[in-house]
Amino acid sequence: MIVIKGAKVIHPPPLIHFGGDILKTVMSRKSVIALYVLPSLILVLILIYIPIVLSGYYGLTDWNGVGKMKFIGLDNYITLIHDKLFWTSTWHSILLGLFSVLSLIGYLIVSLILASKLKGSNLLRKIYIIPMLLSSVAIAQLWVKIYDPNNGMINSILTSLGVEHTPLWLADPKIALYAIFLPIVWQYAGFYIIILYAALINVPEELIEAARIDGANTFQIAYKIKIPLISGVLKVLVILAVVGSLKYFDLIYVMTGGGPGHASEVMASYMYKEAFGKFNFGYGSAIGFGLLVISMAATWLIQKFLKTKSDD
Repeated sequence: MIVIKGAKVIHPPPLIHFGGDILKTVMSRKSVIALYVLPSLILVLILIYIPIVLSGYYGLTDWNGVGKMKFIGLDNYITLIHDKLFWTSTWHSILLGLFSVLSLIGYLIVSLILASKLKGSNLLRKIYIIPMLLSSVAIAQLWVKIYDPNNGMINSILTSLGVEHTPLWLADPKIALYAIFLPIVWQYAGFYIIILYAALINVPEELIEAARIDGANTFQIAYKIKIPLISGVLKVLVILAVVGSLKYFDLIYVMTGGGPGHASEVMASYMYKEAFGKFNFGYGSAIGFGLLVISMAATWLIQKFLKTKSDD
């Protein structure tokens, strides 16, 4: 368009000029954003990606952590594939992951109750968060006392009920692994409940009121409206539960050390024993790299089978 001002004809600047200015502005903004993001990228590179590459490389060596490395190729990984104890510990980690996922059902029920504006829900939320404030070592020591075969709380209750032969919770290979699952679930209950509660209270109240007007009961509102609307959050929590279980270490190591007889051994505790117990850092690194591969495969499978509409 030509603008006439007085006797002069004023032509607008060429379009390419505006385009050049916009391009410069965009590039300058990208440079500023890159400067802000760069420190985080460097930290992620140093703390995550480089250690992953180094772990994979150390798995190709025979190394005691101090002396000279000896490159042995894929020997550690071949040994890992045929290592029955590694697969036993992997199965234990998978069982813990399945147990953690099933526990999400209980967490969800509690969160639905809290989100229904139950009287005293504020106090209950504070109570549920208490285990997260304790260290894993403190929680492990607490539950060791609870499971004590002679003076522990559980066996004392069973004895008062007339049970003559009370279980040796942490000393019986058949039940030691499952006895550890309970304190793990108790430890992280507050974390999952708070996240689910935050998602549920953000469900639009208009949808709930409309459902009530249509005659839906509490169960139908929860099953047909609330749960589908937080499916993305549930998917993330399933991934966190599974991957967290696969790499779980501290509470198990303090309570049983992977025993008795490797009955409660998991991948992380087996890796620790090989690397820091036997000073076999090459094989320990191979176990760690195997744990990474299994965790990535589990994450991919969960994302594939729990695909939500928002992912399309």
